[in-house]
Amino acid sequence: MKELHQPVLLSEVLEVLRPQPGESYMDLTAGYAGHASEILDVTQNYKDSVLIDRDKNAIQVLKARYENRPIRILEADFYSAVLQEIECGNAFDMILMDFGVSSPQLDRGERGFSFSKDGPLDMRMDQKQDLDASMIVNKWRESEIVDILERYGEEKPGFARLIARAIVHGRPWKSTLELSEALRKYGRGGKVHPATRTFQAIRIAVNDELGQIERMLPLLPRVLKPGGRVAMITFHSLEDRLVKDWMREETGKGMESQIRILTKKPITAENEELFINPRARSAKLRAAIKQ
Repeated sequence: MKELHQPVLLSEVLEVLRPQPGESYMDLTAGYAGHASEILDVTQNYKDSVLIDRDKNAIQVLKARYENRPIRILEADFYSAVLQEIECGNAFDMILMDFGVSSPQLDRGERGFSFSKDGPLDMRMDQKQDLDASMIVNKWRESEIVDILERYGEEKPGFARLIARAIVHGRPWKSTLELSEALRKYGRGGKVHPATRTFQAIRIAVNDELGQIERMLPLLPRVLKPGGRVAMITFHSLEDRLVKDWMREETGKGMESQIRILTKKPITAENEELFINPRARSAKLRAAIKQ
């Protein structure tokens, strides 16, 4: 099957998770099985493994790819999925989370994630939910937009207010390209598109991305077997800070700590991968093992 999404840090993920024949695996952001296919090729343990994603398009591809394998495939966000596995009493030898937006989400204008492709203001990873980008830019109060630009776009307060005011005064917004072109005049030089942080902030708000991570991290030891490994790939400082802080807090519990960190520093992509897949440039991999 032609890969729809180029998995980032694939060899590095395999190195830290060290899959072994017979081990169980849970992929909380399975996407199009870029990482999962390589891991499952080693373990060959489909019946005790589970692939999870909240994007219905990814779920359809996963079901088609593994229709002849006894593997569970769940359409759910990763926090809900972890709760479900805890309730069922399941634990795994390996867990992976890749918090990035997938290439099909970015490349398909109709999904509304990209500021460089025309499409509806959507940005929903879970297409069943009500909140989308259009609701934020066309309905939310200026103060609420300022808040997400500061928190999720890491914009300075003055600039966040300037952008929020431009969004509110420019209503109604009908497409991603219309919005990104309107924000172009607020560029401050450099290679980064002026709409980059605004689109990031809106996307994070639409999908509750950081809230999902915050609620899920403390639950991870409960779905890891003793000796089980967890790997997490982040794509911006807000995600990485949450993962790093959780690892530090957990290991700081002394004798009560349930994990040991496997990556003293985050692992980043080598030049060879960056040449093939430029989207890996901001990826950071951190991993831990349950003691």
